[in-house]
Amino acid sequence: MATINVGVIGFGTVGAGTVEVLRANRDVIAARVGADIVVKKIADLDIESDRGISVERGLLTTNAMEIIEDRDISIVVELIGGLVKAKEFILSALEKGKHVVTANKALLAEHGREIYAAADAAGVNLAFEASVGGGIPIIGALRRGLAANRIRSIMGILNGTSNYILTRMTRENLPYARVVEDAVRLGYAEDPPTLDVDGTDAAHKLAVLTSIVFGSPIAMSDIYREGIANLTPDDIQYAADFGYGVKLLALARNTGDGLEARVHPAMVPKNHIMANVNDVFNAIYIEGDFVGPNLYYGLGAGRRPTGSAVVSDIIEIARQIRSGAKRLMPPLAHVHTPGEAIRLRPMDQLRTDYYFRVSAVDRPGVLSRISGVLGDHDISISSVIQKGRDLNGSVPIVMVTHEAMESNVRKAMAVLGGLDVLTDKIVMVRVERG
Repeated sequence: MATINVGVIGFGTVGAGTVEVLRANRDVIAARVGADIVVKKIADLDIESDRGISVERGLLTTNAMEIIEDRDISIVVELIGGLVKAKEFILSALEKGKHVVTANKALLAEHGREIYAAADAAGVNLAFEASVGGGIPIIGALRRGLAANRIRSIMGILNGTSNYILTRMTRENLPYARVVEDAVRLGYAEDPPTLDVDGTDAAHKLAVLTSIVFGSPIAMSDIYREGIANLTPDDIQYAADFGYGVKLLALARNTGDGLEARVHPAMVPKNHIMANVNDVFNAIYIEGDFVGPNLYYGLGAGRRPTGSAVVSDIIEIARQIRSGAKRLMPPLAHVHTPGEAIRLRPMDQLRTDYYFRVSAVDRPGVLSRISGVLGDHDISISSVIQKGRDLNGSVPIVMVTHEAMESNVRKAMAVLGGLDVLTDKIVMVRVERG
């Protein structure tokens, strides 16, 4: 049987998972590929720590260039993460004519244009199934299964850490800080979990998905992002009273006159399937013009699910090598990219419903003053809740609006913030009806 050699750069959680999958399922993979896929070399700065998998000492090196320069290695797998060294290794491997597999969503989001162009110029494969959704095969679905469709919208829960935090806050009425402590202790979050909870991780993944859908990289800096740190158990409970759950959503929508791409907390109707994605699970809900709605659900991170996704890319490239084909498809699955530059609509032009929570002094006329400000900015109230008094005489006023323009909402919030009847900052959450 033919042999196809692989080199793995990065032997951390995902790297170890990748090697584990290749070894545990070696016979199954060989039967499906028609060749034996062999890990010839593994590079990592730390080659002493136990990864929970037995590896021959001779396979390990601290010099990643040994893999890139090895003529017998056809596929280079980059799993070190980060931007600088990972980019250097990937570009070097592509220049050497090697196929590359990566899970590095941040690198693709920040420097995708250069990397995709380098792969095109070299005429080799760049595969990145594991960059979004862990074990969920969403990249393959967009590149192949949904290729006949114009994608109308993407709604994703793309960060398991944030989803775990919001799930615990919802189920147990716990404050944000307490759940973050638990998430760090249980290994679900870094310490501190900044990139997870501020929306950056989800925005990186959304940038990768939208780039495939539209055939051209989306500038990461153009994607609006907002995190979950300001949400309270009260907001989650009020959302439930209105019939909504709260999720950190990554959203892309083709509006006909531009593309929306944004990441922020959102209230989702309880009967919507995305409102029922909980704990560390991820989900991506896609609508195509012919296929209609599709849902992809599963574990979005972890050694084994992400390792499985990496190996799926290795298998696809190995099949291509066995067939003698030069390359199956360009990195973004578009041979000819769209002629016009992709324009992201400014966030100020968003139109949706909004949730507001304000704390105000308890006296007659306050609600009418608040509603007057909203009315002055073309914002009408759909529902309102005013609950009990607290010790300092303030009461929470909670409302959901009809559809309004983001720019008007921001102007109204600025005016409301200057009212002498408000006793705390205003909380605003956007509403997504699906």
